[in-house]
Amino acid sequence: MAYAEKNGSDKPADVRSFPDEGIERFRERLQEAMGSEKPRAFAKRSGISEGAVRSYLSGDTFPGLDRLALLAQALGVDAQWLAFGAEKRTPPPELDEYALVPLYDAQCSAGDGAWNEGCQVLTHISFTRYSLRNQGLTPEHLSAIRVDGDSMEPLLHSGDTVLIDHTRTTIEGEGIYVLRLDGHLYAKRLQRQFDGVAIISANPIYDKVIVPRDRLHELEIIGRAVWSAGWL
Repeated sequence: MAYAEKNGSDKPADVRSFPDEGIERFRERLQEAMGSEKPRAFAKRSGISEGAVRSYLSGDTFPGLDRLALLAQALGVDAQWLAFGAEKRTPPPELDEYALVPLYDAQCSAGDGAWNEGCQVLTHISFTRYSLRNQGLTPEHLSAIRVDGDSMEPLLHSGDTVLIDHTRTTIEGEGIYVLRLDGHLYAKRLQRQFDGVAIISANPIYDKVIVPRDRLHELEIIGRAVWSAGWL
């Protein structure tokens, strides 16, 4: 999601209670762990926006705990070392059991075919199988796309990655779902109403759209969004 906010302090909100010395050298450890990998390439591989990665490298912001875990996982280093300079070590062997989830180009057009027909796989995002099991998810039914545009801000920002559970294509109460409209993919909040379904943008400048009951068959739900740098 968004960077850690600074809530009236010189330190990011998530880490104000930790010692300053280790935090202030976070960007040096991030640079060391990334090595020669470029920010854009690392952003695609880790599922974090390029802007956020560059902000971390410049020292302008510090990641929240959810993104810190994502950074450490992508780099194969210990999160406490990355954040605070604790003794450097690799994750325990039992955490090495990862599942790779494809990250697709969201700006794809597939007509009446499969939702990902003609979509380009940009990279793969790794999740521990343990974390997926805890959420009742199976890797074979997951994929990811990047959010495009500002319609879901501040909940989702342009460039954020969302994980989609393709087993959930019916509306189960209110939640964020990925839809295909006019050949493109969008993450929107769906809400059941008496006269149909409301398509809601988090950004208040966008109007709510009501799909009446007699046209619900035209609403193509690709799956439910379950994660974006944190479980939704």
